[in-house]
Amino acid sequence: MKVLDNALCNVWYQALLARASEYTGVFFVGVKTTGVFCISVCRARKPKRENVEFYKNFKSALDAGFRPCKVCRPTENAYTAPLIIEQALELLRANPKTRITDGVLRKHDISPERLRRWFLQNHGVTFQAFQRMQRVNIAFQELKSGRAATDVAFDNGYESLSGFGYTYKQLTGVAPTEQTQVILIHRFTTMLGPMFVCATQRGVCLLEFTDRRMLETEFRDLQRLLNARIMSGENSHTRQAEKEVSEYFSGTRQQFALTLDAPGSDFQRSVWQGLRAVPYGQTSHYQALSRQIGKPNAVRAVAAANGANRIAIVIPCHRIIGKEGAMKGYGGGIARKEWLIEHERKQR
Repeated sequence: MKVLDNALCNVWYQALLARASEYTGVFFVGVKTTGVFCISVCRARKPKRENVEFYKNFKSALDAGFRPCKVCRPTENAYTAPLIIEQALELLRANPKTRITDGVLRKHDISPERLRRWFLQNHGVTFQAFQRMQRVNIAFQELKSGRAATDVAFDNGYESLSGFGYTYKQLTGVAPTEQTQVILIHRFTTMLGPMFVCATQRGVCLLEFTDRRMLETEFRDLQRLLNARIMSGENSHTRQAEKEVSEYFSGTRQQFALTLDAPGSDFQRSVWQGLRAVPYGQTSHYQALSRQIGKPNAVRAVAAANGANRIAIVIPCHRIIGKEGAMKGYGGGIARKEWLIEHERKQR
């Protein structure tokens, strides 16, 4: 929502003038003369105080009619990992099977406390929990390839088979010797804010903006429907999703080649397939979609199936609007829906 505390806004305005990096993501400033919104470090020419409005999140700025600044790219850079986070992740990538302790972090001038806060805020787990999930994901892949549990345990830095078995079962729900499936979750940033992508070994099962309404419910439903637990990690499907979504936002991709693993009823699947048939840069409505799938009297059911879609953009439920052209509800927010539709129209 718009911030009306004038004293606070004056502090933020001074931070904008100073391009203060410590305020990155703390506020978003809408510039009334240009119609764009920025973050504190924007390099663009500074507006006058009377020409700006302040918001605590970018969704409020979007809802107010402002568009992201092309100079500072606020929806991406407000949530991009700080340098120390990138350094910690680089350590993790270089030593994927070794536990990175707080002592090791401090030797690289990385604050374990700051790292913990950032991961809790952006991933919902601590850095130590995050790297445990990464190591168990590696172990899971190696076990699937046929390696013995004992070899996998010691090769992944565990001092005992029992310790490995306990951690593995805690995260996956089964012992290392049992067959199971996991859902990997990965976070990445886009022009409209950060997104989560979830994938099984078979394909992508969720792609949503991190502030999407009912996201926790979707996570619970996925785990129940796929009989699998969610943990942080990546595989070929999550990496492909990030690549293709980035290409979509840059305007170089109109069709997606992702493999999907979307659990649902036969009816829901038919609706989702119908959504994918709505051409890029065009819109449709529920009645047309119901006729398209051969269920002309199932408009309400089609609307419900549309709302149950967990794979945003790739299954383009944002292309469904009211029959008279009005913008209907969208889990990611009406402002995002309008942006996506306009983005596609410009690229046609």
